[in-house]
Amino acid sequence: MAEEDVVPKTFRALVESADRKFARVRDLPSYGRAQGQHYFQKVFKAYMRLWKYQQEHRPELVKAGLNRWEIGEIAGRIGQLYFGQYMRTSEARFLVEAYIFYEAILKRRYFEGCGVKDLRVRFKELRFYARFLLVSLILNRTEMVKVVVEKLRALIYDCKANFRETNFKEWKLVEQEILRFINIDTTFTIPSSRPFRYCAMLNCHPNSVPYVARFHAKKVLKFRDAILMSYHRNEVKFAELTLDVYRMLQCLEWEPSGSFYQKHPAEPKENGVAVDYSGASGLIDMNLAADMTDPALPPNPRKAILYRPSLTHLIAVMATICEELPPESIMLVYLSASGKPGQINTSQVETSGGSRRTRKSMLTSHSSLEQNCSATESHINGVKGPSDYYNDYLWLGPKGNGGSSNLYPGDIIPFTRRPLFLIIDSDSSHAFKVLHGAERGEKAALLLSPLRPTFKGPSSADITQNGSQFTLFLTAPLLAFCQMVGFSLTDSDTEVLNSAESILSTAFSKWEVILCKSPSLDLVWAQVLSDPFLRRLIVRFIFCRAVLSAIWPPEGSDQYLPLCLPQLPNSLSPKSDVVQSCVSQLADHLKVSNYFHFGDS
Repeated sequence: MAEEDVVPKTFRALVESADRKFARVRDLPSYGRAQGQHYFQKVFKAYMRLWKYQQEHRPELVKAGLNRWEIGEIAGRIGQLYFGQYMRTSEARFLVEAYIFYEAILKRRYFEGCGVKDLRVRFKELRFYARFLLVSLILNRTEMVKVVVEKLRALIYDCKANFRETNFKEWKLVEQEILRFINIDTTFTIPSSRPFRYCAMLNCHPNSVPYVARFHAKKVLKFRDAILMSYHRNEVKFAELTLDVYRMLQCLEWEPSGSFYQKHPAEPKENGVAVDYSGASGLIDMNLAADMTDPALPPNPRKAILYRPSLTHLIAVMATICEELPPESIMLVYLSASGKPGQINTSQVETSGGSRRTRKSMLTSHSSLEQNCSATESHINGVKGPSDYYNDYLWLGPKGNGGSSNLYPGDIIPFTRRPLFLIIDSDSSHAFKVLHGAERGEKAALLLSPLRPTFKGPSSADITQNGSQFTLFLTAPLLAFCQMVGFSLTDSDTEVLNSAESILSTAFSKWEVILCKSPSLDLVWAQVLSDPFLRRLIVRFIFCRAVLSAIWPPEGSDQYLPLCLPQLPNSLSPKSDVVQSCVSQLADHLKVSNYFHFGDS
């Protein structure tokens, strides 16, 4: 074999070997602690050999016909591997590495100039943009998202013009998805809004820190794992990430900070002369031994994100994570879905405008829903029977799929043998309160959404357009409040927004102190109060319940209020002064007090 043939043949062999290993890792489930670690290391070693080889023999490979897009494809595969590992582990360093890889591909223009008529390469470039968009979206690189959206749009237009015989309809849908997503995501619509992620500077309240630090229950649980699932018809999404799950995903992670998160890959020189490839990123040298962790931040809880799962798949994932849950740990399960087949929830919206008499008449006019709720409340007046666990349900399935897609409260009971923090966001959420007292080993913490959202204007209430109101209260309480009362937040309202955030921060700090000092705090809440993510969810739930209690008159308002089980202390009930004063102060500040009633006023 001629010497000039050895290099390209060796390179192709390395490509084929790496591709085989890549396919093996790509098909592994994205949940479970033991999944894929061995193969992940093997595939990275394969791509390390491949990258170093092409770097050392670049002149020979270029002479043999190596294209720049092929180099970009290798780098893209490495970025894809990193993102897949982030989805399995929730480790921020993997997400940042994926971003660095994709950003370098874009800046070095690996896919540009490869020939307009090469349809196969054009599809590779389209997939690259779609993957880069997802990574940038999760990392909240808003400016980069806008840049990549424009490049994706231009490429789709170019492909339609040059490949008229090919249908690019699915890529046009991808473009429409991302545009719809960023038009609703508050990161884009309100640049001055606070991040969804937990920021120590913003979410760790100085006045309550000593109380939280000293607080110690008989039993303390660590928050290690979460399952996030949303299943609604026509809900806002990009790829397999729905808006509600995106908000919960961010809410359960630390906000990146420190110099690690500002790293950028070195820029190559246009003439191809020496380039600085010494960055910590594995883009060029693949320095896997580099310490990529931020010592200032604890690890994120692992999250299994499920997009439109079948019922059996959801239960299988819950079983796997429950089985692998470390001792003295708790699993969070977030389920957002309709309670009726094919329902979009727009018919179950109430507006907060009008007199109390008008609101009362609207509340009492929906007898059908009250009848549906009566079965789930039967256990209050008597002993729960088997049928109480299998009346109402969450609906997970295509239209007309029948009972095989119904998730009943009774289906959750086996998982209560381990500590469970359950969030149900649905128009049938109250059906799941029968779980309280029916646990098989550990008492579960339950946060259940209202059966109906409340808005000043019905246009804001469509979950297919704006996401769930209850989820927004848990992830961005001020934005949820403003959306509910129709208060528009723009860049000119930055000072108003900051003052409103200060009102909430002060109140949340007081509530945390009350929780830590309360002698009546149930062990279910006490054992998770030390965890910053779960404590923040509890406090935001208190705010959500207080706001909705103040906007609806007491009689007949159960459908519009969230529930928590076990009960939180009465000192933080919606009628308590310390809670009502927060809502009243916020409403006064935003000049929307006319929507609320406090006490006997």
